[in-house]
Amino acid sequence: MPISTGNFGKLLWPGLNAVWGIEYKEHPEEHPQIFKTYPSTKAFEEDISATGFGLATIKAQGQSIDYDTQKQGFVTRYTNVTYGLGFIVTREMMEDNQYDQVGLSNSRKLAMSMRTTKDTVAANVLNRGFNSDYVGGDGVELFSSVHPNAWGGTYRNELATPADISETSLEQACIDVNKLQNDRGLPIAIMPEKLVIPPELEFEVGRILKSQLQNDTANNAINVLKATGKFPGGYHINHYLDDDDAWFIITNCPDGMKHFQRRKIEFAPSPDNDFDTENAKFKATERYSFGWSDARGAFASEGA
Repeated sequence: MPISTGNFGKLLWPGLNAVWGIEYKEHPEEHPQIFKTYPSTKAFEEDISATGFGLATIKAQGQSIDYDTQKQGFVTRYTNVTYGLGFIVTREMMEDNQYDQVGLSNSRKLAMSMRTTKDTVAANVLNRGFNSDYVGGDGVELFSSVHPNAWGGTYRNELATPADISETSLEQACIDVNKLQNDRGLPIAIMPEKLVIPPELEFEVGRILKSQLQNDTANNAINVLKATGKFPGGYHINHYLDDDDAWFIITNCPDGMKHFQRRKIEFAPSPDNDFDTENAKFKATERYSFGWSDARGAFASEGA
């Protein structure tokens, strides 16, 4: 429905002190802490995995060496989706509004909605990461104990036993990440980079990662997580996570969590008011996609 004089009768009369509830200070964009951004020029982008080679074998004197091969693995498709929102203002409301500073046609209100939408879409990749209804190119959910390798076998990017965040569970997660292998079973240098947590875990994580000594014990032992710099990117609170005890590690995997930007956000008023109604229209649109290619790009626990 259009914004009309009936919606904002008080804006038609002098003497109003303030209009509140429309604009608040916003959180900075939070999806860049999870995803690497890439430009896109197509309706969809695809990534494919390729297997490496196995271990070398002993070459007997005078004999031919063994030859290995490669093959294509899994295909991940990122389909760019357009998100948009707008509003309509009647000509009478534009004429009779006594408070231009409230900016009924100001794009800042739409900007907040668009930014919040984008961070929500991004966070939903993690929110749905344990849900088998949302699968990636390898046919399983983002966080799984049975991610298939293209050459055979499986790997996991979640704790073997779900656990709440603690010094012990973080240490185990770091061990598990450090032991990840490629499709041919060779060790790879995948390391934890940063933690992404809901607001409920901020203070617990702060105590765990920032204490000089081991947290919540009487032992005079160093905090190994801090001393060894296990999370060089620190920890980041994400206000769009659904689960108050799930926690996520973003790793340094080169093709893990990805964001494709097909079209940046655009704000546009209608060039001319609607001829019949004389209403003015304002809109914002943006086109992008979020997802993952290599599930080794993240590790998580959904909590106990």
